[in-house]
Amino acid sequence: LGIPSAAIYSYEDRFTQHRYKADQAFMLNSDKSPVGAYLDINTIVDICVKNGIEAVHPGYGFLSENENFAQALKDNGVTFIGPTVENLNSFGDKTTAREMAIKAGVPVIGGSDE
Repeated sequence: LGIPSAAIYSYEDRFTQHRYKADQAFMLNSDKSPVGAYLDINTIVDICVKNGIEAVHPGYGFLSENENFAQALKDNGVTFIGPTVENLNSFGDKTTAREMAIKAGVPVIGGSDE
């Protein structure tokens, strides 16, 4: 695609391949646990803003389904490569997602009507 890539990594992941394959790589807060570093929305958004990162693909797990992360990126002019904030909000709630499926004519299994 000809688009430069950037990666983030925790201190513990400093020798992982994705760090070296990216055009740029940024270490997350080493004061946090590895998982805590990858869940630190403010630090990730700050890295994006300070370094002109235009878009983020969140990978799988961690923040990939987090509407707060998607919203924070959006609020700072960074594109979240994934569902919209609205979709994350709607489909993150099982009741709302079920109601939307029924409204769209998607068959659903029997369950509570409440």
